Amino acid sequence: MSLKSELYRDMSFSSDVKKELCTIEHSSDCCQRAEAYGILYYGRAFGKEEISLTTDYDYVAERYISAISYLSTYTPEMIVSKSGKITINVDSYEARMEILNELGYSGNERTMRLLTTNIENECCFGAFIRGVFLACGIITDPKIEYHLEFDVAFRTKSRDLIDMFEDFPVTPKQSDRNGVNIIYFKDSSQIEDILTVMDAQMSVMELIGEKILKDVRNNVNRKVNCDSANLRKTALAAATQTEAIEKLKSQGKFDDLPADIKELAQLRIDNPEMTLAELGASLSKPLSRSGVNHKLKKLTDMTK
Repeated sequence: MSLKSELYRDMSFSSDVKKELCTIEHSSDCCQRAEAYGILYYGRAFGKEEISLTTDYDYVAERYISAISYLSTYTPEMIVSKSGKITINVDSYEARMEILNELGYSGNERTMRLLTTNIENECCFGAFIRGVFLACGIITDPKIEYHLEFDVAFRTKSRDLIDMFEDFPVTPKQSDRNGVNIIYFKDSSQIEDILTVMDAQMSVMELIGEKILKDVRNNVNRKVNCDSANLRKTALAAATQTEAIEKLKSQGKFDDLPADIKELAQLRIDNPEMTLAELGASLSKPLSRSGVNHKLKKLTDMTK
C-alpha cells in the first residue's frame, strides 16, 4: 500500500482534529489575523488572479469564509461538487485585491512569499499553523501510525513553512509526492507539540492516551515474548536432561549415581515442566538454582 493510500485509509482522526480546530474562539485580533493568513496563503490559490480553497469538510469551508470576511467586505459562497468536494472562490477581483492589500501585498509580486508581519506576536504562531493545517494538513490516526503532514503545492511556500518551524522545537522532514511538496513529522512527541501549539487540546489527549496504550501493549508483549523464550529454553534443557537420564538407565548406570543426584534425576523425569529453581525447592535437601544446574550438567556430561 502506498503512503498516500495509507494516509487516506482512515481520515476520521484528521477530520476530528480539524473539527476541533474550527471550534476554537480567537483569543485576540492578532491571532485571528494570523489564522486567516495561514488558511488563505496555504489554500489552493492565493493571488490577484485567484483566491480559493477546496476541502472535504463544511466546517473548514466555513472557517475559510470567516477568514475572508474578516479581511474584506466580501462573503463568498460554497460550491459543492457531485463527489462532495467543497470549493470556495473569491470571484471578485476587487475583493481579491482588498484581501491582498490588507495582508501587505500589492498583487504585482512575481512570487508570493510569506510575510511575517501578519504573524505579529509569539502567540500568533500557533494560530497561523492552525490555519495552515486547516488548509493543507493531514494527520493519521495514532492507532495506525504517527504521521502529520502539510501538502504544499509550491516549493517557495514549502520553504516558507519550514522556515517558520526554525524557532519551534520540531524538525520537519521533506519529500515530494506527485509534484506536491510534503512537509511531514513522524515523531509522536513532535506531533504532540504541533497539536498543542494549535490548541487542539482534545486531540492531544487522544494522542497521549493512545501512546500510553501502545506502551502498555508493548510492555505486555515483551513480557510474553520473554516468558515464551524462557519456557522454550526450559523445555529444551529438560528434554536434554531427560534424554541423558534415560540413557544412563539403559546403560545400567543410574543406580550407581550418588543419592542426591539420583533424587534430582528422578525428580526431573517426573516433572519435565519444572524450572531449575522449582526442582531445587522440591528436593529433600533444598538446593539453589545454580546448584541444581551444576548437578544436572554433571549428569548430562556422564553420557558424552
